[in-house]
Order: sequence, then structure tokens, then C-alpha cells
Amino acid sequence: METGRRMKAAVVKETSPGERRVALVPDAIARLQPAGIDVLVESGAGDGAWLTDASYADAGASIVSAAEIYRTADVILTVTRPQPDAVNELRPGQAVIGMLAPLADPEFAAALAARGVTVISLDGLPRTLSRAQPMDALTSQSNVAGYKAVLVAAGEFGRFFPLLITAAGTARPAKVLVLGTGVAGLQAIGTARRLGAVVSGYDVRPSSKDEVTSLGATFIELTSVGSAAGEGGYARELTADERQAQQEELTGHIARQDVVITTAQVPGRKPPLLVTEDAVKAMAPGSVIVDMAASAFGGNVTGSVPGETSVTGNGVTIVGAENLAATVPTAASNAYSRNISALLLHLTSDGALAIDTSDQIQAGVVIAHDGRVVHQGVAGLLQREGGAGVDGTAD
Repeated sequence: METGRRMKAAVVKETSPGERRVALVPDAIARLQPAGIDVLVESGAGDGAWLTDASYADAGASIVSAAEIYRTADVILTVTRPQPDAVNELRPGQAVIGMLAPLADPEFAAALAARGVTVISLDGLPRTLSRAQPMDALTSQSNVAGYKAVLVAAGEFGRFFPLLITAAGTARPAKVLVLGTGVAGLQAIGTARRLGAVVSGYDVRPSSKDEVTSLGATFIELTSVGSAAGEGGYARELTADERQAQQEELTGHIARQDVVITTAQVPGRKPPLLVTEDAVKAMAPGSVIVDMAASAFGGNVTGSVPGETSVTGNGVTIVGAENLAATVPTAASNAYSRNISALLLHLTSDGALAIDTSDQIQAGVVIAHDGRVVHQGVAGLLQREGGAGVDGTAD
């Protein structure tokens, strides 16, 4: 039932380089309106995902300028963080919801807190909480990225993925190894299998074995590393000795592969090195490595650079796969739209945001509110860095 009070939630056009996703698709508008939420859409916001202004207008949204959004909206919906010029347009009392990566840049959260902006980031969602699953954008976007990583690898690989028997001869199937079998890794395994490759997977969590084998792949078990299962379904960080032993044993497996896809990311921190220089040198000419963890913090592969593809002296192609989900914009936007809509509805009561950090979901996603950084993890980083305080002021 609609209430008398109505919130204005606005969808902005993403401006990060290469970003083609949009925070909300037209189908979501009908789900938000009964909760007292009117949707504003910046003209052209859906162009990158092949969603026209007309499709949003037909669904009940108002097509407006960016200036009107920042002047009138209560909530700004984004995929990635707003650019600096957009941040300067935000006003006290507004809220921004998106994948804002506050652990990677806590100063950004502090700057918005100082402006009186409520910061809500889907990155912090408690992923093991069953009622939060419809809001889990990290999972939905990792699924898309894992799928695309295999297509990227296949495009760079100079031979076929499947076994082919033709009049011109027989082509053996490609051997593909996926390192890290979380959401992205499992999707990569399934996609590579569907393309006909012989696939194996490795993860430091022994519990991953059943998931890998259920997809028809072989699970690699290293004798040098014990269980590294951590809390919440994530892997714990390996010790220096464990990392060394892991890399040495993995090198032998990597050398026998045609394609290696690495997926081990750590939010806000340097990802683990899985493919060393020695491992790359041991691979055959024409082999391909796709590093899904390539970022400003580093990557899983020696020599990978985010957004760049290079060929080593021994003929191995290394792809620094940056923001793969954005390269499948329509599918990624549809999934993300369901996530952000579910979260917005969870946060909304009587046509307004109802912030309550005693709620488990809100405790994870609400980063700043009422002029303060309220998320414990982000606040702790700010205090350790000695920069802006949790209230956005200088220490």
C-alpha cells in the first residue's frame, strides 16, 4: 500500500572509464513505487546497457538532468562511487547507495560523512546471512565476471577449447586451471566446461572440492598447504611459509595448462600472488592467463597490469582483467538492479530511509550517517591511518 510520503530515488549515469552498467533497470520501478519510492533517471543513464530513456519513462520513471537529481533526490543510486565533481554536488541529508569500496578508500567515506551524506555500500553486505542473499551484489557481479573471464581467455587462446574431430584432423581440448573457486571461480569452471575444455580448480578451502567436482572439473589438492578455511565462508590469509609452499607446488600444475584463470581477491587489500614469474616462464608459448584480481593493489599474477594485455618473452599472454562485469552490461545491470532494489526496500519505511545499525544487514552496509563514519571496519582504518576522523574532521 502506498504511503502519503514519497522518497525520490535517482539513477545517475556512470562516468567511470569503461563502466557501462546502470544501477536500476526499468523492470525494477514497479517494485519500488508501492513502497513510496519515485524513481528519477538521469538522461542517458541506461545507454551503456542498451536501456533507453523511453523504456524508463514507460515504466514510470521521470527522466531528468544530473543537476536536478543532485538538487532534488533523497537517495542517489550508483554502481560505482561518484566522481569527485559529483561528490561536490551532494548535499546534507542525501544518501548514496552503491558499490563504494569504502575499505579500499576510507577517506572517501569520511569526506562524504563530513558533507552530511549517508553512505551505504553493498560491498559490506553480510553474505552468509540468508535474508541478505537477494541484495548480494558482490555475488551477482562475480557470476558475470567469472563467465566473461572464460570468454576473454578463449578469445586470446590460439586454439579451440573443445575436442574437435574433423576431416582436417583432431584438435585436443584445452586444459584450463581456475585458481580460487568462490563465486567467480565456480562460474568460470562451469563456463569453461560448457565450452568443452578439460578443467581443474584449486582453492585453499578443502570444502570447495565438492563444488568443483560437481561441475565436472578436477580438484587439485596440494600436499604442502593444509586447510585455510576462514570465517564466513572466506579463506583465511596464508602464512609466509604456506604461501611459499603453495606457489612452489602450484608451479608444476600451472606449467601443464593452456589457460589459467585467477580469481583470488581480498577487498581493500593486496591479493595473494598465485602465479609467480617462474610459473609463467614454465608455461608453453601460446598459453593464456586471465588475472581477475588485477587492480591498483596488485594481482594474482606476476606481471599483470589492470586493464592491459601483454605477451611475455616466452609467448604467454597475460590479461589484467579489470571490471569484467561492466563488459556484460545488460546482464550485469539486471542482476545488480535486483540487488540494489532489494536493499533499498529493506532500508525504506513509510517512504523514507530508516537507518538502524542494530540490524545485521544495515550494520554491514551503512558506512556513514549523521555526519559520522559508523561502520566499525572503516572507522578503524581511518583511526589507524591517522587521517580524517570518524566524524569527517582532521585528527
